[in-house]
Amino acid sequence: MPQLNITDIQRYIFHRYPFLLVDRVLDYDPGRSGVGIKNVTHNEPFFQGHFPGQPVMPGVLMIEALAQLAAVVLAVSFEKESSEDSRVMGYFAAVKNFKFKQTVVPGDQLRLSIEFTGKKHRIYSATGKVEIVGGKLAAEGDLMFALMNLADKN
Repeated sequence: MPQLNITDIQRYIFHRYPFLLVDRVLDYDPGRSGVGIKNVTHNEPFFQGHFPGQPVMPGVLMIEALAQLAAVVLAVSFEKESSEDSRVMGYFAAVKNFKFKQTVVPGDQLRLSIEFTGKKHRIYSATGKVEIVGGKLAAEGDLMFALMNLADKN
């Protein structure tokens, strides 16, 4: 599959600056797995308060970056079945067993990976990893997503 740049990603999920946390999707197998990149810069708005003089990326935002990657992979897998007024979106359902191993600071590039491990009705389970490019594991754990047709929400 071809890589997805930021413009492609924005076609699949509704997140925008300052909350769009995936800069590129390097590889994906629709509905099965995906690998993405998050470039962490000093200009990120959360660094103003987390923590002044000692910037550290909040762990919850690493989890959110994985969730956004997962949402893109799910949306791509249902793209052919969707129309503009009947789009599919993956919503967070649960986070389990997350462990944080390494702090993430400005200048780090994160390699995000998600692998879907199961599906029951419209609920998908997955494992995710956040690695700092260069080989250090920053975080890993399990996530669950509820797949919703946006036309059904009304």
